Amino acid sequence: MAHTTLPGSRGTGTAARPAAADRIPLLDVLRGAAILGTLMTNVWIFASPGSEWSVLQGAMALPNPLAEPSAAGVAEAVFRFLADGKFLSLLTVLFGVGLAVQYDSAARRGEPWPGRYPRRAAFLFLEGTVHFVLVFAWDVLMGYAVTALLTAWLLARSERVRRVAMWVAGSLHLALVALVTLGDLATPDSGPNTPGADAVRLYAHGGYLDQIRFRLEHAPALRIEPVFSFGLLVFLFLLGVRLYRAGAFAPTAAGHRIRVRLAAWGLGLGLPLGAAAALGGPDLFVLGRYGIAPLVALGYIGLIGCLLDRFPGARGAAALGGIGRTALSAYVGQNLLCMLLCYGIGLGLADRLAGSGPWWVMGLWAAVSLTLAAGSALWLRRYERGPLESVQHRVLTARRRARPGRR
Repeated sequence: MAHTTLPGSRGTGTAARPAAADRIPLLDVLRGAAILGTLMTNVWIFASPGSEWSVLQGAMALPNPLAEPSAAGVAEAVFRFLADGKFLSLLTVLFGVGLAVQYDSAARRGEPWPGRYPRRAAFLFLEGTVHFVLVFAWDVLMGYAVTALLTAWLLARSERVRRVAMWVAGSLHLALVALVTLGDLATPDSGPNTPGADAVRLYAHGGYLDQIRFRLEHAPALRIEPVFSFGLLVFLFLLGVRLYRAGAFAPTAAGHRIRVRLAAWGLGLGLPLGAAAALGGPDLFVLGRYGIAPLVALGYIGLIGCLLDRFPGARGAAALGGIGRTALSAYVGQNLLCMLLCYGIGLGLADRLAGSGPWWVMGLWAAVSLTLAAGSALWLRRYERGPLESVQHRVLTARRRARPGRR
């Protein structure tokens, strides 16, 4: 990969944006919201019979509240609809923002780009691999690491190259979503699928090593989402770069105007379209999750930003900000907690409470979220970074400190 020396001020537009060294509170709050929002989707995976394998059997298709107009049915449908794909897209945009921040930081120091970033991406891929094998099959870190390498290279290219790459990636992704959706619509409905008895037994009563072996044996199938959505990942990474450079996250009047527009368009257009797709049934699941959800995610950015502009000292914002500052640790930690609470290797709640309705699942989400908020607040009282963030920082800076003669 070619290295580009960055002059610090030439054509980067950094003067119009906050310095990367100064934390932008909105970014921390958005990261915290994205982490808890992804849990709003993942908690249903942990609570489902067959757990991780049930995703491939269609278990994550959104329920239709009109088919079961009870309080529990409506609550589950709304809860899952507000989260499905939206916060994952939000998290992806924020990864792109993080890359832009690191690029600008390197520019101010006059360092080459991508410089040491490939090592950071490789370490993220390693973290994701360990997370996939030991904790949760539907890890996002591995896909982010690969996408980050491509985006880092594009950051050293011209704005025109990035714009073309962004729209080509987005167009190819939408074409793929359209093809899959048309195929689902053309295929006769065979009724709901159920996970195999072996998978149900594995997560309810199997041993931990058996679960690890199962993930490794079925890795190609369990790793299909980042492959399928790679075009979307590239698009959202580059969109995050563009939003950051446009000042969308800055505490300025111009930034507020961008956030208002994001909220108006993202929610005003995305929520009705998403609701229509959800009510359209399982055949429109891919369209809703991978086509419409990113639009709603932009609305969430705008809405959360406007709320933070209006209530900058809100206690909820501080809690989300703490989770955002420890985002990697919180992401892995919430999945680890759910694994120990839901699987047979721990409390086995998924098997014990099977068929008891959705309330306990939503309660589990609330309990884990509060645990993360309290844990991050206590940790940050003593440490600058989260636990996994500290390990990552030490590993990535150890080689630099060890170089003789380095100033």
